[in-house]
Amino acid sequence: MKKYEAIYQDLLNMIETHKIKAGELLPSEFYLRDYYKASRDTVRKALLMLSQNGYIQKSQGKGSIVLDITRFNFPVSGLISFKELADTMPGKVETIVNCCECIEPDEEMKKLLLLESSSTKVWYIERVRKINGEAVIFDTDILNADIVPHMDKAIAQNSLYEYIENDMQLKIGYAKKEITCQSISVKDRQLLDLKNYDMVVNIASFVFLEDTTLFQYTISRHRPDKFRFSDFARRTHV
Repeated sequence: MKKYEAIYQDLLNMIETHKIKAGELLPSEFYLRDYYKASRDTVRKALLMLSQNGYIQKSQGKGSIVLDITRFNFPVSGLISFKELADTMPGKVETIVNCCECIEPDEEMKKLLLLESSSTKVWYIERVRKINGEAVIFDTDILNADIVPHMDKAIAQNSLYEYIENDMQLKIGYAKKEITCQSISVKDRQLLDLKNYDMVVNIASFVFLEDTTLFQYTISRHRPDKFRFSDFARRTHV
């Protein structure tokens, strides 16, 4: 076994046995070089392996943050409600409704939902998702109030999609999604348990009914250590 592989295995063992816990920083490169009596390049190769395999995240000016290896699969291509996803998760899952209001949309909201009528209002909903007591997701939903005329905190806390499909008898068809990594915002810092992370995974979704009517725009901001975004891909020739 090469030197960097031995260092990798030793650090990995400390992570998996929780001697170094999720959210904590690994010792500095300088410390690791001295501790393992290894070159800078050897230590960096070991850290690169940990990063590539999803065990650490390098943060500018801070060092290497240990990621939580108990993650939850979050399907990228599927259109699934958080309640449906929560039913597959171990542990305690909570939804906290921070805001649920029918408001006059600003110009940005009108553009996002392609609103043409000046009289159309929107539902503005903010929800925080907690898993085992930690706030790890912050969702913002904007819904066309002409299509969804009634909404309240009880519905938002339970499931928007369950209400729209079962109570309103509307058929949700598909969504267009964009996934990016973004710096944390002031609201992220207020509402999420971010630990040492300075970035979130941001998923922006345009959601359409089966008849192609756009009715919802959602921004879902995830603490990066808790979720593994999964998809299935088949190779095709073009």
